[in-house]
Amino acid sequence: MYVTIPYICRKNKYNAMDTQSIRNERIDIRITPEEKKIFLRARKLSGDRSLSAFITRIVKTKAFEIIEENERILASKRDRKIFFDAIFADVEPNQALTDAAKKFKSLQE
Repeated sequence: MYVTIPYICRKNKYNAMDTQSIRNERIDIRITPEEKKIFLRARKLSGDRSLSAFITRIVKTKAFEIIEENERILASKRDRKIFFDAIFADVEPNQALTDAAKKFKSLQE
């Protein structure tokens, strides 16, 4: 069984539900009759106008979640590298940091 789903081009990274895009691309997928029954039932419960609109909305929402999660992971890895490079680098502290450390130690005595 084939279900054809229109692909919606993304205009704005932060507007996941942009419906003003031109819908002229197609994606064909094969599903089982049981999957189609589940999708149709969920579509009816969701209030979407059509099965294509339902599937497109759900897949697009999940795609944005996956992309954003991946971007967070990459940013986290980059930040971790910057942090550890700064801590373990063989760089001498500048004068301001040396003065601040001396001041802190004198306050602790």
